[in-house]
Amino acid sequence: MAVQATGHGLRAPADGVLISTRRMTNVEIDPVSAVARVEAGTTWGKVLEAAAEHGLAPLSGSAPGVGVVGYTLGGGFSLLGRRYGLAADHVRSAEVVTAEGTIERTTDLGDGVITALEFGLVPVTSLYGGGLYFDTPKLPEVLHTWRDWTADLADTLTTSLALIPYPDLPMVPEPLRGKHIAHVRVAHLGDDGPRLVAPPRALGPLVDTLKTMPFTDSGSIAAEPPHPHAYLGDNRVIAHLPDTTIDAILEHAGPGAPVPTVLIVDLLGGAYVHAKAPDFTPDSRYTIRALSVLDESGPDPVRAAHAKLFAPLTATGRLRSFVYGQPLS
Repeated sequence: MAVQATGHGLRAPADGVLISTRRMTNVEIDPVSAVARVEAGTTWGKVLEAAAEHGLAPLSGSAPGVGVVGYTLGGGFSLLGRRYGLAADHVRSAEVVTAEGTIERTTDLGDGVITALEFGLVPVTSLYGGGLYFDTPKLPEVLHTWRDWTADLADTLTTSLALIPYPDLPMVPEPLRGKHIAHVRVAHLGDDGPRLVAPPRALGPLVDTLKTMPFTDSGSIAAEPPHPHAYLGDNRVIAHLPDTTIDAILEHAGPGAPVPTVLIVDLLGGAYVHAKAPDFTPDSRYTIRALSVLDESGPDPVRAAHAKLFAPLTATGRLRSFVYGQPLS
């Protein structure tokens, strides 16, 4: 038996029963207690809009089309994560159908089919966010600058750095088309955003989308494609980002890599230090995520390329939220 909520990251048995919760999309907001009750088929976009009517925001991720329950069960790494921590740590209760067919209200998210979640919201209406896009020759400089810049950032700022091999296709914006781009992503709570982002911005981006925006527009920050693709992905959590790791990133996920790979480095720290998830240790500081599209050559070349990337890293963990198309253990 398997459960599919919204269809994001489908996992189903070859022989068995698939339970779909996609029609369960009711959202209720209690503005007094700042709590949302969300049914199991709901995506974050609907919660963002409903919470915003009361001056509140959920700890949603980079893509508003992702389902709330699956995201939260994986921990929930939000755009406000360094300030407020994991979405899973803000769950108040879950409505669960047990194997015996009873409906229970519980805080145990690991046993049964979740049909609704209740979780806390935060008093956020806007943020300073967007991205800085850098041309291919600047990739090494951007990686080193971002590493140094994130050494002592305030926990009001959550950031990641993506290396993206954009195809030479008409739907890609012309400044980025056919280039291997470094994309610095920023989500900041506060009025001093322009001052804080000065170090990476000084490198001279091709495109600069940083601005103050309503939190309901926060899904534009990562600028991720809205349509599904077949991917293989994995990650490692590391305590430090030394030059040797940057060299490995450039070699195995840069412009000359044999398998095109989207490489994302996330800054942890901040409120994540207090996370209850087993994926974390007190030394968790960065994640290195690799994501490659599957084609007719199959998964083996991708797995081999990712293995070469991760082999030289001294990892402290692996986050299940960012494992795609392969076993979690």
